[in-house]
Amino acid sequence: MGGTVVTIEPDFLDELGRFTAALNRQTTSIRQGDQQSPRVGEGLTFSDYRRYSPGDDTRRIDWKLFARTEEYFIKQYEEERSLTVHLLVDTSASMDYGDATSHKLEYAAKLGLGFAYLTAEENNDFQFCTFRDRVNRIDTGQSNRGELLSLIDQLNEMTPGGTADFESALEAYAERIRSRSLVVVFSDCLADPEALESGIAALARNDADVLLVRVVAPAERDPGVVGDVLFADPESDETRRSYFSGSLAETYQSRLDAHIDSVSNRVTALGADHVLINTGEDYFDSFASIWLQ
Repeated sequence: MGGTVVTIEPDFLDELGRFTAALNRQTTSIRQGDQQSPRVGEGLTFSDYRRYSPGDDTRRIDWKLFARTEEYFIKQYEEERSLTVHLLVDTSASMDYGDATSHKLEYAAKLGLGFAYLTAEENNDFQFCTFRDRVNRIDTGQSNRGELLSLIDQLNEMTPGGTADFESALEAYAERIRSRSLVVVFSDCLADPEALESGIAALARNDADVLLVRVVAPAERDPGVVGDVLFADPESDETRRSYFSGSLAETYQSRLDAHIDSVSNRVTALGADHVLINTGEDYFDSFASIWLQ
């Protein structure tokens, strides 16, 4: 299942643009317009009201004012870049898994690009990074479309490898955070839950909101194989041959579920958020579920 090359096309940004318009409409119907993204939208400061005009962002309609006046008014905001969104994508060897439509690294990278795109649209800054044993920032601080195109090129050239060291990488990165921030970590989290907890705790201590997005490929949840199977750990190169069926399949599933629960419980106990994403699901459905939560 590994060895898939990341191939994100530049027109992905156009798809994000169309998705943004649809998301604005969805946000209005689901969240009644007064609750734009609780994280990224905080980068704008309320200034005044004006009457709604066709084409305006419907998320900024003040529905409480509408209830009183039966007229649509738009909240106006002073533009300021007071929030920095840090996007950290795991590029370790275990992320090189899944077929062309569910490849974990490509899916995670596109989720990160989605956050970057909408962060810039909300007039906030983003920093885009990859990590294994350390965090490597790959953007140049422009937070615009040209930057996103450059990120796509860089991500398409990346080869997953090595082991993710959540504790040392995230603890070191936490020292770089100097302003009010949202940190979003995209990973399969295939590591010791205690090490993951230590890394997330370091980020959360630094007055940052933290969101851990765990990507799981469909074949990881349900391998769908029976018989003599060779299992390989892509990060340690360790292999094990087992007869996979019946009770062993149930044991595998229960251990995976236990690991997911352990990570989720540890992260939420720190005040951070944890989202589990199936890379077999439609990308835009998954992204919307994260953005609107």
